[in-house]
Amino acid sequence: MAELLTIGQVAERSGVAASALRYYEAQGLIAASRTAGGARRFPRSVLRRLAFVRAAQNVGLSLPEVRAALATLPEGRTPSARDWARLSAGWRDRLDQQIAALVQLRNGLSSCIGCGCLSLDRCALSNPGDVAGSDGPGARWLSPALRRVPPVSNAG
Repeated sequence: MAELLTIGQVAERSGVAASALRYYEAQGLIAASRTAGGARRFPRSVLRRLAFVRAAQNVGLSLPEVRAALATLPEGRTPSARDWARLSAGWRDRLDQQIAALVQLRNGLSSCIGCGCLSLDRCALSNPGDVAGSDGPGARWLSPALRRVPPVSNAG
């Protein structure tokens, strides 16, 4: 029988908090068996699955998107290098969009405060007459690729 790991061992090895591991289990991203006393036991392969989850989140995928990607694998199988290549191929465009948006943001940082006013609602250079305000609340000029809500740190 394969060696099973406790939740503490998985948390230590993966760098994922035990609370996040319980959450991931509840979300169907990972699975654990239970001892007679109800303690979770994880197969060692969960470590690779967690690495996959974290990599996918770093690309910007939501947990439902990660779950959908993992669902394309045969039941209970850990992603292999071939699986990773297949699943991540579709994420390339997303990364390219994020990179382009970050470059645009980086290049605009100095011009945004270049006049020194620090007020986009009154800025005569970047936002004369507060034209951006008429488009609604929020970061109107921030690229949509950068508007996604970041993952909660204790869950991933």
